[in-house]
Amino acid sequence: MPRGRSTFTKRQKEQARQQKARDKAERKSQNKQEKPEGSLDEFDEQREMREAAEAQAALFRIGSDEADDFAAPQDSKVDS
Repeated sequence: MPRGRSTFTKRQKEQARQQKARDKAERKSQNKQEKPEGSLDEFDEQREMREAAEAQAALFRIGSDEADDFAAPQDSKVDS
């Protein structure tokens, strides 16, 4: 019994969908295999960013201590 045109088109679409799913799964598995190498770079980058943030915070704290030193004598003059 011959199949109609719509059956052929549906079968072609389904085969294309399955092929896309296989390709996607293959890309996903490749990315998982490559990830351990890349994760070290991400870890190093995060560590560097954390160290830079800590250095900035230390500078901010030093600056705020100096600002408090200048503000203290002015406050005592206002109270007198």
